[in-house]
Amino acid sequence: MRIFEYMKIAGAVGLLSATLAGCSSFLEEDLKSQLAPDNTYTSSMGFEVGSTGLYAIARSEYNTWGEQGAFMHNGACAYEVQQIATDICFQSGAKDGSLTPYATLNLTPQTLFILSYWNWSYNLIASANELLVYSEKNDNWDYPTDKALYQAEARFFRAYAYRSLVYLYGDVPWVETIQQPFVLNFTRTPKEEVIGHMIDDLKFATENLPEDPDAVKPGKLTRWAAWHLLSEVYLMQKNYEAARDAALEVIDSGYYDLVKARFGANRNGEGDYFSDLFVENNQNRTSGNTESIWVMQFEYKTTGGGTPSDDWTRRAWIPQYTALNQYFDDFTVEYGGKGLAQIVPMKWWTGVEGTNATAPADDVNGIFDETDIRNSEYSIKREWIATAEATKGTKVNITDDTWSKGQLYPALKKFFYAHEDDLTSTGSYKDRMKFRLAETYLLLAEAYLGLNEPGLAADAVNVVRSRAKATPVDEADMDMDYLLDERIRELVGEESRRFTLLRTGMYIERVKKHNADLKDIVSEKDLLWPIPQSIRDSNRDVEFPQNPGY
Repeated sequence: MRIFEYMKIAGAVGLLSATLAGCSSFLEEDLKSQLAPDNTYTSSMGFEVGSTGLYAIARSEYNTWGEQGAFMHNGACAYEVQQIATDICFQSGAKDGSLTPYATLNLTPQTLFILSYWNWSYNLIASANELLVYSEKNDNWDYPTDKALYQAEARFFRAYAYRSLVYLYGDVPWVETIQQPFVLNFTRTPKEEVIGHMIDDLKFATENLPEDPDAVKPGKLTRWAAWHLLSEVYLMQKNYEAARDAALEVIDSGYYDLVKARFGANRNGEGDYFSDLFVENNQNRTSGNTESIWVMQFEYKTTGGGTPSDDWTRRAWIPQYTALNQYFDDFTVEYGGKGLAQIVPMKWWTGVEGTNATAPADDVNGIFDETDIRNSEYSIKREWIATAEATKGTKVNITDDTWSKGQLYPALKKFFYAHEDDLTSTGSYKDRMKFRLAETYLLLAEAYLGLNEPGLAADAVNVVRSRAKATPVDEADMDMDYLLDERIRELVGEESRRFTLLRTGMYIERVKKHNADLKDIVSEKDLLWPIPQSIRDSNRDVEFPQNPGY
C-alpha cells in the first residue's frame, strides 16, 4: 500500500476519525503492508515518502470518480461547484444532476460534494498533523535542515486545506495534532482564529521551504508559493499592508517573470506567448515557464501522473460539439477532445457573435480590448469549422440555441486537451498551474485597493495588462469591479471563482449584476455552504451548530 493510501486510513486517527467520516468502520485500521507511521517516519527518506503523500492528497481535490486513490468526490462536477452560481458561467442544457443544486443555490446538508470537500480538507490536515507529530519524535535526519523542511511542507498543506474550509463553511474546528482516541465533542473555531493559525503555518513555511525554484523538482513547493498563499490569506484577514508585503516578496524575489516571449513545446507553432502557458508540458519551470510558482503534476502516462478521473476541467468547459453530429461526428485534438459543457461561459464577459446571438455587433469582444491577446483565437475559440464528411470545411455558427444547450460557444482553449491515441479520455493529464505570478500581481492590486491606493493598484494591474497588450487602466477606473473583471481575463477557470468573490466581499453584488438566473434568489445564506449533516450527527457529545439558513 502506498503511503498516501495509508494516510487516508491513518488520518482517521485525527479529526477524520469519527466527526469527519461519519462512519464507524472508517476508524478500524487494517494495514495491508508494513508502511505504518512508526516504521516509516524514522528517516529523511520516510518523511519524503510522507511528503509525497501530502502532494497526492492535495492534487486529489480535482479527482472525480475515484481511481488510484481518488477518494474525494465520486461525482462528475466537483471542480465546477466552485465556478457555478458566480458571475462567469451557467449550467448548460447538457446538465449533470450533481451540479444542479449548486447552479440553483438549492443546497442541503446532504448534497453531494458538501461532505467530500470537508473530508478532503480534513484528510489533508490529519495527514499533515501526523507528519508533524512524528517529525518531533524522529532524530534520524540526513541533513540538519530536513526536519524544518518537512514540517514546512506539512504546515503549508495544513494552511492550504483550511483555506477551503474557511471559504466554504466559515467557523470550523482547528486541529493541530493527532486526536487519539477519536473525539466526539469538537466545536467550531471562529474563522478569524483559524486564519491566524494559517498565517502562523505559512510564515513558518516562508522561512523553511527552499528558496531557489531551480533547485527543486517540478511540482515541489518553495517559499515563494508560501508567500503567494500568505498574501491571499492576509487579504482574507483584511490585513492589507501584510498582504501587499507578502505579494511583493514574490514579485521582488528575482526568480519569477511574466512570460513575454514564445517558449516551450509549441514555440514555433501557431499561438502566442500567453497561450503557450497552457500548452501541454509548458507548465513547469523546466519548460522555460518563468511565471509558474506552484504546479500540480498530472503528466500523461507517467509514473505518479494523472488518471482518467483526474481534473475534468476540460470536460467542464469544452462544448459538447459532437451533439451537432451533422457537423462534428468525432472528437479531435484540434477541438480539445471530449467536452461535456457542464459549465458554459456567460455572454457578458466573452462577448457574442453569430447570426442569432443576442448582442450588438460591437460587443463581440466582451470585457476584452480588441488588442488583448488573452482574447485571441489561440485563447478563446470562436470559429468552428465542420469536420464531418458531409459538411466538412463549412463554418458552423454559434447561436443562442447552441450556446444555451452547451453545444457550441466561445470556448477556453487553455483547457483543450486530447491525444490522438486517446481522444475520448475523461480527465486532463496536463499539469495544473496552481499559483502563477500574474495572480500575485492581482493579489497585490487587491491589497492596494484595500489600502485605498487605487493608483498603485492600477500600476499592479497594468503590469499584467501590458503583458497582454491591453490598454492600461487609469486610476480613476480602478476599483474592485475592474479588478474582478481583470481576474476573469487572466485567470478564468484557473482560480476558484467562488473563493475570489467571497474574499473580496463581492459575491452577492456580482451574482446580482451578472447572473440572470440567480439575481433574485441569491442571499446572505449563500455566502456559506451548510455543514454536512453526517458531521453534525457524528459529533454527538456536544452540539455542532449549522450555518444560518440551512
